[in-house]
Amino acid sequence: MDILLVAFLLFRLLKLIRGTRAWRILGGVVGFVVVWAAAEFFKLATLAWLMKQTVPLAPFAIALLLLPELRAMLEGFGNIGLIPSRLVRSDHAISDQTIDDIVAVSFDLATKRVGALIVIERGPHLVDVVASGTPLDAKVSRELLGSIFYGANPLHDGAVVVRGNSLVAAACRLPLSENPRIDVRMHLRHRAGIGVTEVMDCLTVIVSEERGQVTVAQNGDYRKVVTTGELRKAIVESLRGPVRENEENNVRRMRRRDREKPTKKEEEVPIG
Repeated sequence: MDILLVAFLLFRLLKLIRGTRAWRILGGVVGFVVVWAAAEFFKLATLAWLMKQTVPLAPFAIALLLLPELRAMLEGFGNIGLIPSRLVRSDHAISDQTIDDIVAVSFDLATKRVGALIVIERGPHLVDVVASGTPLDAKVSRELLGSIFYGANPLHDGAVVVRGNSLVAAACRLPLSENPRIDVRMHLRHRAGIGVTEVMDCLTVIVSEERGQVTVAQNGDYRKVVTTGELRKAIVESLRGPVRENEENNVRRMRRRDREKPTKKEEEVPIG
């Protein structure tokens, strides 16, 4: 049992730092140890002596280099996954109407090339994130979300935080991801949307104003979604677990709605 617990903690630790600057520094530490071992093996006395002198300073140097990552790691252990978040939260129940509003406004904004960042809480409250923004405590609606991200609104620059059916805050600042595996074409909005999911238990919906695309992120991973049904399924699975039959029906309904939407050309054809 002891070995299994240690192995699990090491696995979670490696998963937390994978793809970050800490991962590259860990590679450097491993390389240092390999070179030191080679120097000892081949009797390179001067090189071995120099490397031995640096060892006492190494922990302090690594700690200084990794202060942001260490903080993120400690926060990440709060999302270690021993107990499913769906079993411990009490005020995160989200209605079908709220999900539909988030999905609809995301694709509305994408069509108009208006950027947006929507953070949906899954577990513990995002206290630090909410504190960095403007409190709203309003009911989520398609119209409210759309008006917030309209360019002239002073709250449009930042993220909104959704808790259950409430829009708790807007213009919130998020931690940026330093994962080098993120597509270089993705800029600050995407790095912020992905970064907050690396250290906190939440789902983010990111709308690109440059490409008019919708991306969903969770646990540091992200993927593009191309239909309203696909986005709805991603949100439902994240917040409620595997999609049930009635949810599948809702997804199919939204897919049909996407197919039935007239094209821009059709909308411009005059009648009569």
